[in-house]
Amino acid sequence: MSASNYSLKINRDLLDPGFESYRLSQDTIPMYKVDLDADVEELKLNEYTLEHVRAFGMYNHLHLDPWYEDSVLFVDGRGRVLSFTVILDAALGKPREVYCVAPDTSEHRDRVCASLSLTSATWATLSDGSGRLDLLRTGKRGDSCHTKWEPLFSQDMGAPFTLLHSVAHVQDNVHTLEVLLLRIQKDPEETKGSGFSVFLEWITVANTEAKYEMKKRRLLKGKSVPEYAAVEPRGKGLMVASERPFVFTHVDGSPLEQPDPEPMQAENSESIYFWQQTSENITVHVRMPEGVTKEEVNFTLTPNHISIGVCGGSPLIILEGQLYADVQPETSAWILTSDKSLEVTLQKCVVGPTWPELVMGDQRGEHLVGEEQAALVHQRLAHLTSQDWLQNVNAEKDKLLNYNSAELEDCDVFPEAGFSITHFDESLRPSQVMNLGGSQYLFTVVGNPLEMPCLCLRYDVDAIVLQPHPEQDHNMWEHIATFNALGYVQASKQDKKFLSCPPNFSYAALCECICRTFIYRQPSPLETVLFNRKQGRQIEKVAKQHVASLDSARAILGFRATNERVYVLTCSSIFILKVNNKNV
Repeated sequence: MSASNYSLKINRDLLDPGFESYRLSQDTIPMYKVDLDADVEELKLNEYTLEHVRAFGMYNHLHLDPWYEDSVLFVDGRGRVLSFTVILDAALGKPREVYCVAPDTSEHRDRVCASLSLTSATWATLSDGSGRLDLLRTGKRGDSCHTKWEPLFSQDMGAPFTLLHSVAHVQDNVHTLEVLLLRIQKDPEETKGSGFSVFLEWITVANTEAKYEMKKRRLLKGKSVPEYAAVEPRGKGLMVASERPFVFTHVDGSPLEQPDPEPMQAENSESIYFWQQTSENITVHVRMPEGVTKEEVNFTLTPNHISIGVCGGSPLIILEGQLYADVQPETSAWILTSDKSLEVTLQKCVVGPTWPELVMGDQRGEHLVGEEQAALVHQRLAHLTSQDWLQNVNAEKDKLLNYNSAELEDCDVFPEAGFSITHFDESLRPSQVMNLGGSQYLFTVVGNPLEMPCLCLRYDVDAIVLQPHPEQDHNMWEHIATFNALGYVQASKQDKKFLSCPPNFSYAALCECICRTFIYRQPSPLETVLFNRKQGRQIEKVAKQHVASLDSARAILGFRATNERVYVLTCSSIFILKVNNKNV
């Protein structure tokens, strides 16, 4: 059974087409600093492939506890798991030790950074960076609890790995933990490129006969580090977002039989159709067999599906499949041109977004981009942001300067066309695939710890937050929040390292590799009357931007946001930025 293609559904009520820009605020963000007893180790990579850097070089060492407000954790250079909770900003304590890994892990040559996943309100999963997996019973965490964590399961997994996600649930009255691991290893089958492949391992550990034992190991293989990977809350499936597809290869050490691929590609390099688009419609030219008449054309169009073929003695399907997004069949049309090609005009249901492909997964067409369309994109993005103001941060200005459209291509990079998110069900086969080729992954955030983590994507100039619902086949990825123009703003920050937002989505936060942090608030009502002189209208809401500079020249290793605060971790200190008051 093949996977169903799924189109990204945008909630238009969460978009603001009239958004102008972020206004630089002169309000001071209160900042506090706590020095650490021991440095947080910055990993020195032994391998320098792109995938190693993406997986381990950009690792976020700071972990937000989604069950306990304003509580973060990290592992220092001594192997100690430290918990830091803020109750009062004016009375900050020191991070306290809750667990310590074995002291000899630094001797492992291929060691990666230690990683932590907070599995539930009372459990955590830990990797020491050298290949050992620990499942820890934490008890209730938070500042009022000083219980040391208790290891109830420990196993050498054979090679260093990083933890991506973990969940706990009860299945058939048995307490079960699902853990997702990432490793990059030499692959004898990879004869081209770097010689490395990316592996995900999904393991299940259950409590049977009063002890925890590993019950199942499933291995996935791919060619790129996933941007997002998470296990369903009940352990019934898996979601992976990546530039290149992953496939299950082994279960409990036994190889799986792989299905024959069904590529939708032409047998030769010649395209069978050409298409171009504007913000409102799409025009497609399809090559037709010689001698075809209008009466022999078989054309069927629904809001999300197209079929073009030839009827008669030998019926032929030329183009068929699910469209990238919905169209309006009643306002679409086709004609057979003088050169015997079929010209189809499709009216987009949603005006504005650019389609990265016409038919989902079909690579037999060629997308033609005209100069007029490219100029329109530049024009639409020109007013949103600029970095010029960074050189004049003390000057009197109330909004960001215009962006130079000539620089657009340097900062506006999109992922490969194959970027997609795939849902694997209990059969370990893809059940749903959503193409994200026109979107850029930005970050992952936990909105509700009882649900799967959300992922934030660039959509046109905005950033949208999607909440996965694996149990809802027709609404598997719900658009629940939007950050206006953040997709374009973050692209202009060439030194950015981490992006984040709080669970209530009241602001977005971005940090550079060293020193600077940026806060982008959601639009809020003005307390005074303000008019736009050029347009002659009253401005009711303003989105503010703040810039904070840390008192440190050390590299930023961790970055997390809560509803009230932003936490920034360097190798020697942790900084706390008070962004919101309580209950905002």
